[in-house]
Amino acid sequence: MAIPDYQTLMLPVLRASAEGEKKVADVADRIADQMGLSSEDREAMLPSGRQRLLHNRVHWSKFYLTKAGLIKSPSRGRFVATEDGRKLLATNPERINVPLLMKLPAFKDWYVNQGANGEAIVDAKAEKVANVTPEEQIESAYQALQSALRSDLLERIGQNSPSFFEQLIVDLLIAMDYGGSRKSTASQLTGQSGDGGIDGIINEDRLGLDRIYVQAKRYAKDHSVGRPEVQAFVGSLVGRGATKGVFVTTSTFSSQARDYVVHLTQRVILVDGESLADLMIEHGVGVRRTRAIEFKRLDEDFFSEDD
Repeated sequence: MAIPDYQTLMLPVLRASAEGEKKVADVADRIADQMGLSSEDREAMLPSGRQRLLHNRVHWSKFYLTKAGLIKSPSRGRFVATEDGRKLLATNPERINVPLLMKLPAFKDWYVNQGANGEAIVDAKAEKVANVTPEEQIESAYQALQSALRSDLLERIGQNSPSFFEQLIVDLLIAMDYGGSRKSTASQLTGQSGDGGIDGIINEDRLGLDRIYVQAKRYAKDHSVGRPEVQAFVGSLVGRGATKGVFVTTSTFSSQARDYVVHLTQRVILVDGESLADLMIEHGVGVRRTRAIEFKRLDEDFFSEDD
């Protein structure tokens, strides 16, 4: 029996998670047993040779079920069905796939906001894939992978300590070339509860002629940072005579908070969770390159015989 596609795996993945916390590897082994997969199928690898194909498809099933609010991750590397997930199972669905998930507001909102980012790789309808060029399919697949990586980064940040998050932000600013390359003299964590809302300080240049003050707050994605919290941070800057600050959160900022910083004398940058993940990916913080793929085009000039 061939390895099922990731949509076919959604229902068994959700069923397994409804029994209690699971790991991808455990669920993959269970599904392999239930479906009678051969040892060759169990060991089949992605073309890159870096991950088992079955594990990869279970991971993608888990990812989309999470986006639909049917699965959550209570701890690192583990996932479990939510109450909504159990309610869906109680209806005895014959199959769970993207069209069914689109009926759930949480998933539809996420999916629509992605635009075509994941459509070529998640939509089982061949006619839709046929409507785009191979280059567009590659780009769509890339964007889908980036979206999954953003989600994984924010999840892992939430599972680590507040001090780890504060150090991560300083490391990111260093990676962005603030303070030069001498990390030991370019930045510091305040490391004190009475720091007046300041979690870190980083030199804007190697000589330390100007400093950037940082506040880093881990919040659940449904917690929107409002104007009062940002205003308190600005008050801390004023108290230190500082003119530049960066407020970073794993969640979002309200429109009132963003409007507030526009007209300040101080220069305050607000970095939300999605922007944070994008910066980490761009500057290689918390991620590593697995492989690079080079695409080449026909050189029309080479084949031209015109004088």
